[in-house]
Amino acid sequence: MKVAVIGTGYVGLVAGAMFAKVGNSVVCVDKDETKINILNRGEIPIYEPGLKQIVLDARDEGLIEFTTDINKIKPANVIFLAVGTPSSDSGEFNLDFIKAAAKEVALAIKDSKDFKVIVVKSTVPPGTSETIRSIVRGIADKVDFAVVSNPEFLKEGKAVDDFESPDRIVIGTDSEKAKDIMANLYEPFSIKKQKLIFMKPVEAELTKLFSNTFLASKIALINEFAEVCSAFGADIMRVRNGVCSDRRIGWEFMYPSSGYGGSCFPKDIKGLVFAVKQKNLAPKII
Repeated sequence: MKVAVIGTGYVGLVAGAMFAKVGNSVVCVDKDETKINILNRGEIPIYEPGLKQIVLDARDEGLIEFTTDINKIKPANVIFLAVGTPSSDSGEFNLDFIKAAAKEVALAIKDSKDFKVIVVKSTVPPGTSETIRSIVRGIADKVDFAVVSNPEFLKEGKAVDDFESPDRIVIGTDSEKAKDIMANLYEPFSIKKQKLIFMKPVEAELTKLFSNTFLASKIALINEFAEVCSAFGADIMRVRNGVCSDRRIGWEFMYPSSGYGGSCFPKDIKGLVFAVKQKNLAPKII
């Protein structure tokens, strides 16, 4: 299958490399000429064990290309949007980059006769897939296409393993044609397709935001437990052992720490809260 990835940041580069690894023809496009030059020299601008060799092997086999030329995406069957969605001062997701990418994609494919699947890989607020659909339709009105939400659930430092052996692959689409194409694309990573979970695009967008919010809440909760233990002269690690041995609770993300941070959890939670408030809801826990 021919795959295009817009954006060569963490998400885009890993996705592009992994799809090329299993035999797809992949073109990765980025406006940053410096980053493209680095990648074309065989260097990887992010730390991810195993990724460099995957990229080098795919490049040697002619299965992956890095370019600034958006027109190289024209032959692609599936086009991933994997650009940044930073947080604004209000907490709202800034969708300027992904909207601009959608416009460029639409201009590049507007004369295409083939069915195209445009995949939102970036983390976005609910309803973004419909926004992308409207942007593309406004420019490429004669093209047969579908917009799919396919959020990533990769852990930094373990992204290659997570991509190869995912807990689940969430695909949000209303198109049966797109559903079949995405199922075939992900088949190497889902034996008998049992890890594929299909839903509506807005449900896939919420799945990503809810997942990160839930994980962050576990970190916050164990830290509060640690404070309570300290006040009562109890050892949080022994208490943790007693609590987390319950299979319904589990051990993951249940470590006392300085709190959650990084590039995703704070941004995604703020973005979710902003989106919820736009619906005049007043969440008591989020």
